[in-house]
Amino acid sequence: MVVLHWLTVLCVCFAAALILIRDEVDGRAVRQWLLEGHRHFGLFVLILFFVRVVLRFRLGRLSSDIKSRFVRIAATLTHIALYALLLTLPLLGWATSNAEDKPVHLFGLTLPALVKADDDLADQLQAWHIDAAWILLGLVLLHIGAALWHHYVVRDSTLRAMLPRRRRP
Repeated sequence: MVVLHWLTVLCVCFAAALILIRDEVDGRAVRQWLLEGHRHFGLFVLILFFVRVVLRFRLGRLSSDIKSRFVRIAATLTHIALYALLLTLPLLGWATSNAEDKPVHLFGLTLPALVKADDDLADQLQAWHIDAAWILLGLVLLHIGAALWHHYVVRDSTLRAMLPRRRRP
């Protein structure tokens, strides 16, 4: 689960970076390449979402040192919201592309269309995709803040449990 967490973080960061860079560059070919990269990393997030959900059900939750019922509930609700956005954002992006009458590809395969071409729908889906991305950013910042709070204020093992383990020689 720790490896999947960090792979998801990398894919989300790459997807965000590619689309932000795209807004700053000229050249149709480069902009199209950056958009395709954004789409691919978004689809990787979607794949990782399903792998994480399956493993979560098989392995259960990671153990936690959290004693406060309020903090456990807040953490659970934040994680549910994060998972919901990791599912919703890629699907909104995929549907947006379809509504713009642009096929979505992954590893050379054309994925089925989620919606039919419709300019008004494309505009609405694009707005939802952007809004969801901002909400994800807010939740990620909350998540990071909570991890740092656990590490530096509470001084428990929450953050250390999610860091990649170093192999001992």
